Amino acid sequence: MSPALKAGLPMPLTPRRTLCLLLLAGSVVRAADRPAQEPAPQPPAPPSFSSESDLVVLQVMVFDRKGDALRQLPREVFHVVEDGTPQTITMFSGDEAPVAVGLLVDNSSSMLTRRNMVNAGVMAFAEANKPEDQAFTIVFNEHVRRGLPETVAFTNNPILLQASVAALPPGGQTALHDAVIAGLDQLAAAEHQKHVLVVLSDGEDNASRQREDEMLRRAERSNALIYAVSTARLDANVGNERLLRKLARGTGGELYTPRTERDVVAAVGDIGVKIRQGYTIGYVPTNSAHDGSYRKLIVRVLAPGMRAPVVHVRDGYLAPLHSHGR
Repeated sequence: MSPALKAGLPMPLTPRRTLCLLLLAGSVVRAADRPAQEPAPQPPAPPSFSSESDLVVLQVMVFDRKGDALRQLPREVFHVVEDGTPQTITMFSGDEAPVAVGLLVDNSSSMLTRRNMVNAGVMAFAEANKPEDQAFTIVFNEHVRRGLPETVAFTNNPILLQASVAALPPGGQTALHDAVIAGLDQLAAAEHQKHVLVVLSDGEDNASRQREDEMLRRAERSNALIYAVSTARLDANVGNERLLRKLARGTGGELYTPRTERDVVAAVGDIGVKIRQGYTIGYVPTNSAHDGSYRKLIVRVLAPGMRAPVVHVRDGYLAPLHSHGR
């Protein structure tokens, strides 16, 4: 048995392994083009909260003081406050639901010495996905590229996900802002209600067409949870961990700062668990103005006899600018 397997790490991407992945991925795509002999059983449809145009949908995760997820909490213990005004929750689900999730992989020159960590993260991401999930990858340097073939918008196939990143050698500058916006656009096309982005990068940006404030504005307008796996601490002269932290925490996600391949695998695995343990809450805001203003959010979990838990949720959102035809 190889040392990597003994240590519980994914196998390294050697040229031969990369070629095998690409060949297997091609087989998967070709097989997908053939009509299936027998339709696969479909999982139950997740709850949909898109019936009201002004509905605000929040992904909320609740943890005790030890960091363990609190599950099966009733709707009654959740309280949403928008700009200081209590809101009425009209939609609620605490059931585990499939997710639409994208992995954004920094493939610029600054990541060249961290290639093994990147490979470990990609493999851990591929293995963490569930059969009912909709997953995709985006690889970026100064160019932002979808990792999957043009005919495949989303997949749950781990081989295809690994191969979608393996063939591109690192190099060039970094367009992080553009990559995040592209990831949010891709999530908007997903069928699943829960949207997640995982950003594997040092946070540097020196090539984007879009500015930082536009990226943050788009993140605030979306309902996506963004998790960042930062490699910035490995080199004091490279990266922008501050931006990654702001991006993650502003959307209700979390920042991870791994130092080894094992740490990356643990971080991505932890993300894979957490995104399935939360609650989905929907409400129609009492402020019905479509003025594009930023609305500050607080979600509290209050129950008799319960010590105040830790609640992860986005800090706020941008109200729509259009009237939706009304």
